[in-house]
Amino acid sequence: MNAQQALAFVEQHGVVLASAHGKVPTLTEAIAGAPIKGSWWGHAEGKRIFAVLSEVQGHGDILACRLLAGKLTLVHRRLWPAVAALAGELPAAAVARVRQLHTAGGKHVNEETPFPQWLPLDAALEAEAFDPVRARAALGL
Repeated sequence: MNAQQALAFVEQHGVVLASAHGKVPTLTEAIAGAPIKGSWWGHAEGKRIFAVLSEVQGHGDILACRLLAGKLTLVHRRLWPAVAALAGELPAAAVARVRQLHTAGGKHVNEETPFPQWLPLDAALEAEAFDPVRARAALGL
């Protein structure tokens, strides 16, 4: 699976876990094309998985946050209004945007943007009419 296919996968499912296991699909396993035992970093395709995952996480239509069980969760833009509709009843950390930055020293650090600073106006307006029951179902909560 390449980055374009991975983006389509997230769009199709709406919500996926980056690498953890849960009620929704796991993107790293979709990229690998099979279940991964242990850490995906040690997988034979680890570098390719990292490259595809990084491209998906950096895409403008993808929200990376810790929505599901505190695990890195990728949410397609079409469901951002659902996130916004429930933000008031979720922990702040669950709806903060997480971006991985690469430092000059080669380290990876997470930068978090609190909700609603990352939310575009169109999604905020759409959230006002979003039914909370439908929002929970759409997000797998």
